[in-house]
Amino acid sequence: MNVDLKSPSLNLSGDSNVTLNYKKDDRNFITQVFAAQLPAIQTGFFNAHLSKDVIVQPHWHTNATELVFVISGEVITSVFDPFTQKLLSYRLKPGQVSQFPKGWFHWIVALTDYTHILTIFDVPTPDIVYGSDFLRFIPKEILNLAYCVNEEEYAKAVAPIQESVILGPPPGCIRVPDEVGSSYPQPVPITSVMSGYPNYSGYPSYGAQSGMPNSYINYGYGQNNTSY
Repeated sequence: MNVDLKSPSLNLSGDSNVTLNYKKDDRNFITQVFAAQLPAIQTGFFNAHLSKDVIVQPHWHTNATELVFVISGEVITSVFDPFTQKLLSYRLKPGQVSQFPKGWFHWIVALTDYTHILTIFDVPTPDIVYGSDFLRFIPKEILNLAYCVNEEEYAKAVAPIQESVILGPPPGCIRVPDEVGSSYPQPVPITSVMSGYPNYSGYPSYGAQSGMPNSYINYGYGQNNTSY
């Protein structure tokens, strides 16, 4: 967006608490400042508040690189490197950052209550493709043709996904007891790169050899209040 920096009405300030992007509940929500809120901005961001075990769902950006900055709490950020075919995961504390290159598939898991992060982009407004949309719109016949996936089992597995999910797990989700844990490992320095999650009881390991766990059933969804 072209902005006249010589204009007498130029505005160079904004409030990231005003525009609600998505709300799961009163403790898990996202607000934003992008070009729509501040036309002069060159780098927009999401202001995300998360509770323990809430995930910013898997997704990717077609036009932007993203930087995650932790204000409070702890998170694990994960991104798939398409060149090395490895999953890179980092455990972050306040003041620490990690980056998601443009087009790389990624997600964020909150490890503590009252987690607060900024996700900052190198464009005024990022495009986004949600993993939930990919899962629910790809035809089961294509999955069978491409990967020999059982069509009916796939259709049953994704049937509860009726809309875009931004913060998960959704309300009403029941987690399988033997896949739920309450302890986490000691923080890993963010300079260390892990192929998959560390093997702790709260989450199964997601490496190249492991599949996704069937850990969520009975989905209900939060409200997507503002699209972008």
